[in-house]
Amino acid sequence: MARARHAEIAGAGFAGLAAAAALCRRGWTVRVHEADRELRAFGAGIFIWSNGLRVLNALGAYADVRAGAFAAPAYETRTDGETLAFEPINGPNRYRLLTMTRQHLHAAMVKAARAAGAELVTGSEAVGAAPEGELHLADGTRLEADIVIGADGVRSKVRDSLGIPQERRKYQDGIIRVLTDRTGLKGGEWDHVIDFWCHRPRTLRILYTPSGENDLYMAMMAPVADKEASAIPVNPAPWIDCFPQLAPALSRLGDRGRYDAYETTRLPTWSAGRVAIVGDSAHAMPPTLAQGAGCAMMNALGLAVALDETHTVEEALRLWEARERPLTDHTQRRAAEIAASRVLASGMKWDDEGLRAARHVPTGADMPLDDR
Repeated sequence: MARARHAEIAGAGFAGLAAAAALCRRGWTVRVHEADRELRAFGAGIFIWSNGLRVLNALGAYADVRAGAFAAPAYETRTDGETLAFEPINGPNRYRLLTMTRQHLHAAMVKAARAAGAELVTGSEAVGAAPEGELHLADGTRLEADIVIGADGVRSKVRDSLGIPQERRKYQDGIIRVLTDRTGLKGGEWDHVIDFWCHRPRTLRILYTPSGENDLYMAMMAPVADKEASAIPVNPAPWIDCFPQLAPALSRLGDRGRYDAYETTRLPTWSAGRVAIVGDSAHAMPPTLAQGAGCAMMNALGLAVALDETHTVEEALRLWEARERPLTDHTQRRAAEIAASRVLASGMKWDDEGLRAARHVPTGADMPLDDR
């Protein structure tokens, strides 16, 4: 009887968990290493479009995700008090978008990875890898595998240990991600996703996102140079000045949230030898298209499919990157253009240029979603 192929994965975020579940469902043994002492996600909300929902379905996580997510009936853009765009979603049309807390999505993916047979190890920090298929841990352990996957985020130590060059760029704006409750903001228009923009007296943006029955996520964009609006803890005064209708939520944020500048990371290749780089480690992008997690999960599943279709890991990695990279490159490029131009203030364009990834049927995820 042939030995099951084995994978060592650095990082138990969305990319690492998706790769683990996908590989285990194809007969691999998988061990995932998480540097933190517990499995958890940063306290914020997240958008998952149709492409990501299809991946979750292929991983066995969709039913659990759907059960605690929010399906807004519309997506609006309001700039300086004027509604510039209104698009029905999650109805009898082609746009499917669920919003939820990152903790909810992460818990469902942890459950799916474990159900598929993955071993998840906490307090285990990966510090590097060797192209021959070896993961290096902080305690000096070296673990051999048929494939090593670096899914350890924007500051990936696995990627950096391999000497893969990278292009990094930061933009004029950044974002504060905060979760609060929906008290006083429920029903009617408050069940919509609303992209609020303000240009007077300063440029600020709040992407108002119901993320569950009682959870509200606000993605609060402020220029890096605006030290008052980008301050942590959040200073509610400049925000309430621009968005008085959101005062009930803004006034109770306390010390929650963190500020991150928009940035991109681009690699000339997603692999070295038998090591694959997946998710933000390979293609971090501004959140302007809400596709960071979607692309990470698509590429993780696509990697597992390619490994199933080929005879060697090296052959699989070539196929994987050739097949998956064009869409990711397009999405990253378009997200960067939007970040640089602030064009969303005039309304999202519901076209192929912006929503190509959202409409895409991912490799290995062609089964329709069961919403009965």
